[in-house]
Amino acid sequence: MKIVFIGTGYVGLVSGTCFSEFGFDVTCVDLQESKIEDLNQGIMPIYEPGLEELVLRNKQKSRLHFTTDLLTTVSEADVVFIAVGTPTRESDGHADLKYVDAAARQIGKALQGYTVVVTKSTVPVGMGRRVGEIIRDANPDADFSVASNPEFLREGSAIEDFMKPDRVVVGTEEKRAQTVMESLYEPLSKSGVPVLYTDLETSELTKYAANAFLATKLVFINEIADLCEACGADVKKVGEGMGLDSRIGSKFLLPGPGYGGSCFPKDTLALVRTGETYNTNMSVVENVAQSNENRKKLMAQRIINSVGEDVNGKTIAVLGVT
Repeated sequence: MKIVFIGTGYVGLVSGTCFSEFGFDVTCVDLQESKIEDLNQGIMPIYEPGLEELVLRNKQKSRLHFTTDLLTTVSEADVVFIAVGTPTRESDGHADLKYVDAAARQIGKALQGYTVVVTKSTVPVGMGRRVGEIIRDANPDADFSVASNPEFLREGSAIEDFMKPDRVVVGTEEKRAQTVMESLYEPLSKSGVPVLYTDLETSELTKYAANAFLATKLVFINEIADLCEACGADVKKVGEGMGLDSRIGSKFLLPGPGYGGSCFPKDTLALVRTGETYNTNMSVVENVAQSNENRKKLMAQRIINSVGEDVNGKTIAVLGVT
């Protein structure tokens, strides 16, 4: 089975490399020639523990390839994953889907024979059907199915997250597409990893809902931390006491300066915008995002207060950059 990943960013490169480690023939496609040249020379565009070793091993075994030739590569593929960026659109906060649209259009032009096209990028509800429409417009005779397979990777532990996930979520409504996806994830399902098969919309929403819930836990423990500071309680012990409850769990219960990174801010905002699109109130998620912004401002003000109300000319050390 030949697998193609469109996009060699964090998701595409890690996922493609891990599939090649399973024994599949994988080609990662990117339009940036310099990035492909570097990858073919063993130079990684990102740092992820263990990634370079996996890339070099699977390249040596001729299971992992890198190219800019999308049309030829897709025409020979059994499965094509769309793993391009979906940044927040500055004008309105919606996910910017222009890269997904462009990838779908090019895939449509290249398809030959039955192919499963999978959205791996984090996309809003309805994007799978939109990808199908774009492909059909570009190639009315194409024989293909669309599936959704959201990623749940964390920077710094992405390879382990892929190889030993809590679950795999796949959205598709065609039996032959599900059969293909079952073959892809057989190495994981055989090891006991739950693989949840559902429809496109449910799969797409699961990713946003999961990230929004984790963001909610972080914001909640930060607010509890503020209360602990005011009343003299120990927030670490409070979090420990909460986490020992099996209904809650101990993860994401450490206070901090607020969440950031490439996923939570983008995905919580996109979920709010999705609610607006479907005329559904998402007040909890809205308040989570606002509380997190307040938290970041509060932390900045604490720094200012600690140096005497004036940071001009001050040198501030940051221990750890994540």
